[in-house]
Amino acid sequence: MLDVYDAPGSGNGYKVRLLLDLKGLPYRTHWLNILKGETRRPDFLAINPNGKIPAVVLESGEALSESDALLFYFAQGTAFWPETVIDQTRVLQWMFFEQYSHEPAIAVLRFWLHYLPADPDRVAMIPAKRSQSFHALGVMEAQLGKGEWLVGGAPSIADIALYAYTHVAHEADISLEAFPHIRAWIARIEALPGWRGMMDGVPFEMSAADLLPTEG
Repeated sequence: MLDVYDAPGSGNGYKVRLLLDLKGLPYRTHWLNILKGETRRPDFLAINPNGKIPAVVLESGEALSESDALLFYFAQGTAFWPETVIDQTRVLQWMFFEQYSHEPAIAVLRFWLHYLPADPDRVAMIPAKRSQSFHALGVMEAQLGKGEWLVGGAPSIADIALYAYTHVAHEADISLEAFPHIRAWIARIEALPGWRGMMDGVPFEMSAADLLPTEG
């Protein structure tokens, strides 16, 4: 049985769980509250010294981390990893785009607005993050106007990687109204056999209240 370490609402963790669900692989989820510092506990640092989720402990006892690396590992030998080198490279292009152009905009803005208390310094940076978010969505919209999936004629881990934070863009106060191809693509992903929502089965939600010191 695989052991998956995740945090409620994390798109990076959700990517990995979603691929496992789409593959029909059983796993145990260990939920950590990152706002309470639970990824800094010694037991978790023994699994991922970088102190971040997601992380997976394989049946062999070996531990792996970094969301897109985990997608690559679990996609091997499946239709989610293309056969040709050129399409494999295109999948990696989109996954690098997700980590360097998409996630730092939409995911960060979502984290600020959805999980953290208001802060004047962050508020001042919101317009720049919104601009970056719309740019990234525009790149995706143009590609999805050419075909149903980001690479080739079937869903790949590029789609899973980018779906994770795109489908909750509204939580970053980003509307997808101007992106019909993205909206149709989201619907296609959510129609895949085995799809489960980000918060399905999550036992608790994180909030800014978790950052407050407790009495006693």
